[in-house]
Amino acid sequence: MNAPHHTMPESSSAFPLDRWYVVGFSWELTDKPIARTILGHPLVLFRMAEKPVALEDRCCHKSLPLSLGALEEGGLRCGYHGLLFGEDGACKDIPGQANIPCEARVRAYEIRERDQILWIWFGSSEHPAPQAEPPGYWVHSDPQYKFRGDVFHFEAPYQLVHDNLLDLSHLGYVHLRTIGGNARIHMEADMKVEQEGETIRVTRYMRDSEPPPTYTAARPFSGNVDRWQEIDFRVTHLLIWAGAVEPGSDSLSDPNRGGFHIRGFHGVTPETETSTHYFWTVATNPHPDMQDVTEIVRSQSELTFQEDKIVIEAQYRNMLRFSGASTVDVHVDVGPNRARRIIDRLCVKQRC
Repeated sequence: MNAPHHTMPESSSAFPLDRWYVVGFSWELTDKPIARTILGHPLVLFRMAEKPVALEDRCCHKSLPLSLGALEEGGLRCGYHGLLFGEDGACKDIPGQANIPCEARVRAYEIRERDQILWIWFGSSEHPAPQAEPPGYWVHSDPQYKFRGDVFHFEAPYQLVHDNLLDLSHLGYVHLRTIGGNARIHMEADMKVEQEGETIRVTRYMRDSEPPPTYTAARPFSGNVDRWQEIDFRVTHLLIWAGAVEPGSDSLSDPNRGGFHIRGFHGVTPETETSTHYFWTVATNPHPDMQDVTEIVRSQSELTFQEDKIVIEAQYRNMLRFSGASTVDVHVDVGPNRARRIIDRLCVKQRC
């Protein structure tokens, strides 16, 4: 039985509603509850009878965070006076008291688990219940790929993370130790930006370029390579397919091209208007003549995201210091600017 839905308070209008947001990964739900704030809503996440559960992180008795409680077979027990809450948010047991008031309950949220990704529905008053199932991500179950993932926290608004992921020209300046490469080639990449509804695709080709450190550590390239980067933007997450082939050996537009692949899942979920959860996985296709390089790709990707975190948080602090200062756009800003217009239109529409 699905948890009951509830209308979101007006504070959520700062973010696009009526859609699934990433709230975590399957492997995070172990034997302890998790506290996580999503779109300004303090939540407690846990697993009950093999199903993920998301409740308001507040006991209805004395307001202690339920995330400080303990998991039992029947639900989550508050760590203050022992009230037990089930998957629907209703109190099921009050120690020492037989009668359970009907108002003894907390808000329950719609949550789904698909391809090891946890999705939570944030609906409007018009669509409080999910309008569709959350998106799938086939890469996590494809045998040709091996993946790893983690969660980062950014002290910066989520759209700055969108900007960063939609504009990979920065790789040659920020990520020299991992997935960077020649900075000028990155800035001069053959780039195309396409849009269909709320979806944006940025395609970047860098032919006959020097492979960066992560690529040479994971694949026995003999010299220069033809590189590609395909960034697919959705409102709540992005998919990035990057990689390289020997020069001229494959068409970079062939969906079945070989070579070295890095497929990234990027769940960019607002915590508040000024902080962000970044849920990521990276998958790669190991070369048959090399040892499993999944850990190399994971660790270098994590280093890459740490470098992004430093840049984005410093950028935001400086935006606050220079509040109101004008900025200029350059040619690599086409994708990020389109994404911002999509977000702006959605937020304006739901406020009307």
